[in-house]
Amino acid sequence: MNPKLVGYWIVTGLFSAGMLIGGVFNLIGGDEVKKAMEEIGFPLFFARILGFWKVAGVLALLAPGLGLLKEWAYAGFVFNLTGAAASHFFAGHPAGEMMAPIILLALLIASWFLRPESRKLPGLTWR
Repeated sequence: MNPKLVGYWIVTGLFSAGMLIGGVFNLIGGDEVKKAMEEIGFPLFFARILGFWKVAGVLALLAPGLGLLKEWAYAGFVFNLTGAAASHFFAGHPAGEMMAPIILLALLIASWFLRPESRKLPGLTWR
């Protein structure tokens, strides 16, 4: 089996698991989510919006085809994760609080670079 393809599925699987778990927690809105939203200064309903889009984005990344939708999902996750890290920073949280979004962002970037041709938007290249 192609090592690049194996790497793609490993990082994409880890990323997807992390985002899916986070998305489900956001949708459920338990005490941890309420506390996190309050500390950052976001309304609780925002967690449910994020949760919906996290789950939808993971489904888009894992589904076959859907090249354009996958690119939008990758972009949306970049916005989400950089926003999460910045939100922790500006809320005055310790650096460790920013590590989860940064690690997930690194997995996402690796997934994007390792994705096979069948999962790319035709004509989109990295120069």
